[in-house]
Amino acid sequence: LFRSELPNATQRKEFGLKLRKNAAVETQMQKILEGFPTNASPMAMLSAMVSALPAYHPELATNNFEKDLKNFDDAAAIAISKIRTIVAMIYRYQRGLPYMFPKQELPFCENFLHMMFSEPYQEHVAPPEVARALNLLLLLHADHEQNCSTSTTRMVGSSAANLFTSISAGICALSGPLHGGANVAVMQMLQSIHDEGDDGTRFIAAAKSGSKSNRLMGFGHAVYKNFDPRARIIGEACDIVLKRLGIDDPLLHIAKTLEQAALKDDYFVSRKL
Repeated sequence: LFRSELPNATQRKEFGLKLRKNAAVETQMQKILEGFPTNASPMAMLSAMVSALPAYHPELATNNFEKDLKNFDDAAAIAISKIRTIVAMIYRYQRGLPYMFPKQELPFCENFLHMMFSEPYQEHVAPPEVARALNLLLLLHADHEQNCSTSTTRMVGSSAANLFTSISAGICALSGPLHGGANVAVMQMLQSIHDEGDDGTRFIAAAKSGSKSNRLMGFGHAVYKNFDPRARIIGEACDIVLKRLGIDDPLLHIAKTLEQAALKDDYFVSRKL
């Protein structure tokens, strides 16, 4: 994505090595994380941790555009690899769990799931279907055009600010309820529908009537006017994962009811939602 061409075998191997070498987070950065309340917003914690990375890698964050561009591969590998580790650290810190160190021999997503869910006394081995689905999600979200957080990152980067600072700004944009934070609103909506004993049918009727208290979250897109093609790919992966894990999720059933209504009901079709 950042070179606009697929790597050859040598380039891929070299970049993979950079990812594995840079997975660990400096011990001092743990103190930054532990300065936050455990109930702080994960996005605020992530943004602060990423904005601290230039202090630990000044050679890659000179704020000299030509120098930073020359070392872009190294900075990108550090950002991609360490942000994964930081996210796992935040997850475990908020739950009072010990941090798990990354393992160099594990692929990217398997390593993330290890850091999230392993315990000192019990290793978490991710089912291949779960690791593949996570890899798919990351790829689909990485290649996502010029959205709000991408625009923010590029705007800050256009000032010749370093990559870590620019990404930190993008994370702040992503936290907004009209962008990445919309996912939270969707989960709250689904939970509310479930708590009321509805399968989504009554909620759809209320949303069509114009009730603001029944606003349908997660539908409508600036580019995809009929159907988001990523949703079809993610939906298939989701079904495979839930079947593999033996999970029957009532919230997913509600989400599928809402989806079918949005795809077939003329109220949504005519409005291109």
